[in-house]
Amino acid sequence: MLKIEKLAGIDIGSNAVRLLITNVITEKDSNKPSFRKSALVRVPIRLGVDAFIKGKISEENKNRLLKAMDAFKLLMEVHGVKKYYACATSAMREASNGVEVANEIFKKTTIKINIIEGKEEAAIIFSTDISTILEKDKPYLYVDVGGGSTEFTLFSNGEIINSKSFKIGTVRILNYSKNEAKQIWNEIEIWIKENTKNLKNLALIGSGGNINKIFKLSGKAMGKPLSLIYMKAHYHFLKQMTYEQRISELGLNPDRADVILPATKIYLSAMKWSGATKIFVPKIGLADGIVKSLYYNKL
Repeated sequence: MLKIEKLAGIDIGSNAVRLLITNVITEKDSNKPSFRKSALVRVPIRLGVDAFIKGKISEENKNRLLKAMDAFKLLMEVHGVKKYYACATSAMREASNGVEVANEIFKKTTIKINIIEGKEEAAIIFSTDISTILEKDKPYLYVDVGGGSTEFTLFSNGEIINSKSFKIGTVRILNYSKNEAKQIWNEIEIWIKENTKNLKNLALIGSGGNINKIFKLSGKAMGKPLSLIYMKAHYHFLKQMTYEQRISELGLNPDRADVILPATKIYLSAMKWSGATKIFVPKIGLADGIVKSLYYNKL
């Protein structure tokens, strides 16, 4: 006999807002559940442009977010979702009216938005089955690129040995001045080199919508890594294309076509500075982590 439980995770990021609905299936006499995605909805509300440039969420985007949460609530009801959890990351965290917007949305939709810190975001993502792709005797640098921040976490012998969140993300990079960008890039380079200098045969693990798209474009089979050579070639390939060409020739969404270039630069730079020659892409994200954390009563 099967037990089926429907859970949902809402990820309110700097570049987009996502709703993931998952069927958690447990067979009789089995303690190991199967997580199967039932629906994924992505809405391109770029809150990061408001938060990182103007310092607050605009009235227009607040209303768009409100409508999105209202729609998500209805979708969860139709799907029969029993439990959900909504997280907002750097854009809502840094916006001066982030808490105010979250409170208003709760009053009008009853969707409670939890504004979380970078370390909590990383911890939720780690609640996925990331451990299954880690070889305990090898070191890994986990890189999660968002719209407003990037989380770096270093694994060695199957354990986390250091982590750091930097205020550099795809949306933020597009709006940084050259001096601001140079300073943050220098800080990241120093941190990565310092923390990986004694680790041999290190590989990257990449997460985020952009690396998932890069992996899909590569045509690689799931579980196979992308090489440093491929990432370099792909970066130069993207750089030579115009924004319009990335949409028309690669089939990218308009809100992906501009941010995929800075995202690729972050992953590629992390590979160079850590000495990694390959990057694994398990296709996990915050919403996946939310669902699994809900199931195991960690949220």
